[in-house]
Amino acid sequence: MMMNCEQATRLLSEALERPLTFTEKTELRFHTLMCSGCRQFGRQMEALRSLTRAGNHAVIHRDDRMRDDDGKRDDEGGE
Repeated sequence: MMMNCEQATRLLSEALERPLTFTEKTELRFHTLMCSGCRQFGRQMEALRSLTRAGNHAVIHRDDRMRDDDGKRDDEGGE
């Protein structure tokens, strides 16, 4: 039986917390090959994980530009 999106998103979340079994990885990989929504969810989870690991060194503001702790945008340059 094929994995559904609810199961896939649960496993994508769990994969950030624990190693998945071979069977879980295989079923998840098969599902995400065919489901662009779950692929996108997986990319978003990885992005969130990266941001949380970065700590408070960078903040995403409403304009979606990265700013450092001094509030300068990446594209503003610095001293």
